[in-house]
Amino acid sequence: MASATSSAVDAAGGGGIHLPDTARDLVKILVTGPFGVGKTTLIGSVSEIRPLHTEEQLTEASAQVDDLAGVRDKSTTTVAIDFGRISLPGGIVLYLFGTPGQERFRSLWDDIAHGALGALVLVDARRIDASFDVLGLVEETGLPYAVAFNTFPDAPRHHTPEQLRAALDLEPTTPMVTCDAREANSSIDALLALVQHLIDHRPAEYR
Repeated sequence: MASATSSAVDAAGGGGIHLPDTARDLVKILVTGPFGVGKTTLIGSVSEIRPLHTEEQLTEASAQVDDLAGVRDKSTTTVAIDFGRISLPGGIVLYLFGTPGQERFRSLWDDIAHGALGALVLVDARRIDASFDVLGLVEETGLPYAVAFNTFPDAPRHHTPEQLRAALDLEPTTPMVTCDAREANSSIDALLALVQHLIDHRPAEYR
């Protein structure tokens, strides 16, 4: 893959339905994280094509099995995948696959993760412990990943980066950034952190 250094990509002005002529590297990326962390929002904010969403209304029955702590205002949930596409500088095109965040959809994980080169793991600083299961899944698959703290308005601001990294037990080389999933440029910067990590740690035969 080519280098990914630009922090400003015009998501809204992408190539429409068709791939741009400059496309060189087509990369499957997972956008994952716990229930209600902002995966659907992030993919919707950056996709240059109309994103695919498989959201359904939360029901009283699902409320009995889905942990709504910290996300009481959430009224819908992804039941299969979200999908979007974004073209980056250097001819890199990311195909973004958003995963469901609930434990009951874990059986879909292997199918969605198949062929992915890396994962962007969204974390909510208000409920860090909700991310442990997803991080465990990503690590079990052996996927390289980056962590992005989605900046909810009422998220705590007093934690230092070192404290957040320690709370998630991240390796020193694992990228950790903050983003606002509602903002395209902020979300793209988080994706670029992952892409650069993949470039820096790709096998020698692909360099």
